[in-house]
Amino acid sequence: MTSCHVFEDPIKKVAIFGGTHGNELTGVFLVKHWLENGAEIQRTGLEVKPFITNPRAVKKCTRYIDCDLNRVFDPENLSKKVSEDLPYEVRRAQEINHLFGPKDSEDSYDIIFDLHNTTSNMGCSLILEDSRNDFLIQMFHYIKTSLAPLPCYVYLTEHPFLKYATTRSIARYPVGIEVGPQPQGVLRADILDQMRKMIKHALDFIHNFNEGKEFPPCAIEVYKIMEKVDYPRNESGEIVAIIHPKLQTGNHCNLGILCF
Repeated sequence: MTSCHVFEDPIKKVAIFGGTHGNELTGVFLVKHWLENGAEIQRTGLEVKPFITNPRAVKKCTRYIDCDLNRVFDPENLSKKVSEDLPYEVRRAQEINHLFGPKDSEDSYDIIFDLHNTTSNMGCSLILEDSRNDFLIQMFHYIKTSLAPLPCYVYLTEHPFLKYATTRSIARYPVGIEVGPQPQGVLRADILDQMRKMIKHALDFIHNFNEGKEFPPCAIEVYKIMEKVDYPRNESGEIVAIIHPKLQTGNHCNLGILCF
């Protein structure tokens, strides 16, 4: 995938979200740390706001309370009348949209980094939602180059299977960051260090961009979903297979299934 020259207004407002899923602890730890001492994420002329998105789920160390916060930032949920009957995450989405949006408006934040972990062995991963977004392609190229020789993969989520209303979608430039493997409810130092470096390089890129540095056209390798293949199931819909032992801890894109 290639980008052209980027001609955009300076970036002014950036948010870093942790705890969208309350049991993915790297983003939770980093955001809490930066709320206490945010010196390392500050850049001249740039407002950077760390934010815990789902505090109730974080407190319980669970993915969510009522429904997945990373799926409810659609117009229908964001426009629902506020009431106690609404799922907690829908009410929280409306609060976040008020603080960092409104979505699809000129007042929304320029960039939101949404920090996630995965149990998959996918290393450092950046999630790109639009293959025509030259600015993010340039940013991702900068991050990948800065992290080298540590691999960093880019996943393109334009496929209809992956189109859902994410927490970060209220920003003009939504960036998903996912690092693994890390079990849910666990914090690994190496994973934390990798995610921390990804944010550093991303903020450095924004600073350089705001300072007028020119970034020539570049190319990045991306991965995209081709199809979904479900586990084998019995007549009751129950899964009747597991990942083969030889592939259990391998790359998440190359799975083998052991059937019974």
